[in-house]
Amino acid sequence: MSLADRLAQARLERTETTRHPARPESTRVRPDDPFAPLRRTVHQRLLESLGPKLYDSQLSQSELEQRVRASLAEALQADQIPLTVTDRARIAQEIADDILGYGPLEPYLRDPEITEIMVNGPDQIYVERRGQIFPVDGRFADEAHLRRTIDKIVGRVGRRVDEASPMVDARLPDGSRVNAIIPPLAVDGSLLTIRKFSTDPFEVDDLIQLGTMSRAVAEVLAACVRGRLNILVSGGTGAGKTTTLNVLSGFIPETERVVTIEDAAELQLRQQHVLRLESRPPNIEGKGEISIRQLVRNALRMRPDRIIVGEIRDAAALDMLQAMNVGHDGSICTVHANSPRDVLSRVETMVLMAGMDLPVKAIREQVSSALDLIIQQARFPDGTRRVTAVTEVVGMESDVITMQDIFRFDYSGAGDAVVGELRWTGIRPVFLDKLTRSGVHVDMRAFGTYQRSVR
Repeated sequence: MSLADRLAQARLERTETTRHPARPESTRVRPDDPFAPLRRTVHQRLLESLGPKLYDSQLSQSELEQRVRASLAEALQADQIPLTVTDRARIAQEIADDILGYGPLEPYLRDPEITEIMVNGPDQIYVERRGQIFPVDGRFADEAHLRRTIDKIVGRVGRRVDEASPMVDARLPDGSRVNAIIPPLAVDGSLLTIRKFSTDPFEVDDLIQLGTMSRAVAEVLAACVRGRLNILVSGGTGAGKTTTLNVLSGFIPETERVVTIEDAAELQLRQQHVLRLESRPPNIEGKGEISIRQLVRNALRMRPDRIIVGEIRDAAALDMLQAMNVGHDGSICTVHANSPRDVLSRVETMVLMAGMDLPVKAIREQVSSALDLIIQQARFPDGTRRVTAVTEVVGMESDVITMQDIFRFDYSGAGDAVVGELRWTGIRPVFLDKLTRSGVHVDMRAFGTYQRSVR
């Protein structure tokens, strides 16, 4: 079948689609792209006519689109291929996206409702929208096309991915987190995951409106941040820990000097006096690595009022605990754990990874004296992300760290949508005395109404 015949057939299929209701996106069968040969032709013409200037950073978006459309017109005139105005504009936009941006990912990066993009090889792309995962029609031309896109992403932040280093964490210019893994580790083709972050970060009112936390909890947490309590935000992957950390950081006074430490810089603090540090992987010779632990140690020499670590996952936990115990109160970190009690076990394990021959009781004493509050968060099956517990670390009894829930999620319904509310347990927090000494006063009425019966 000729290219012109395939284009005609594609237009006919689109006409039939408009006559009948479309199937859900998850069940729709994606036909072969009839415009792929035309795109390749135009792309090749651009390479021949523009050469190295095609990837020149000085070339603006409008100039590139003009040259793409000019080359497209030449290709259509040479091959005498009939196209509608809509098809012409779409093909020009797709080629411009591929050259100036990230190819078939660009429409999903521009969509504000999409929070995650998951590429499972060149022929399969999934997105997360409102907490639910759906397949989409976009795809890459082949494995080489996907690899070029990955190289473009990681190259712009000084990272690399190749057979010697087949895994990489990076970020987009807007702060979105990127993870890529290529063959031979990825058996069926390169894998790419992008966690998007809004250019306009969430504020506390947004989390209240989304049901992530209640206003009473938000008021108490704001007082805890202002009163310089050490806080760990805990939860599973995609539970919204980073979003909550961003919101909590908004309560830090403008007068304080804040140092942030991350694997890939994604935090969006709005304060003026913020110093952002990012770890660095080893080079191709296995040298030059700068770890989170090294950055935490260095941050202590930078006269910080607060240290915020995007995620603690290794021996850096020991340095962070020591920093919390020697006057750097008000630190905030995230950690992967399924419950507040699991948080303590995870921190103990990570401290032991430092190779220090410390008895378990000594580690637990460090943990109990350093940590004040654990915020547990979860993503529910209906896609919502909610705080499920706000737990205070009280102290030590014998060899056990004692804790108490200040707020706990009360499940009051079942079904597809999770029904419930984050309620005060009726316990008066011990940290209120510490807040008072810091000049932060919290009215007990801010905690809400005590619910004696928990269903």
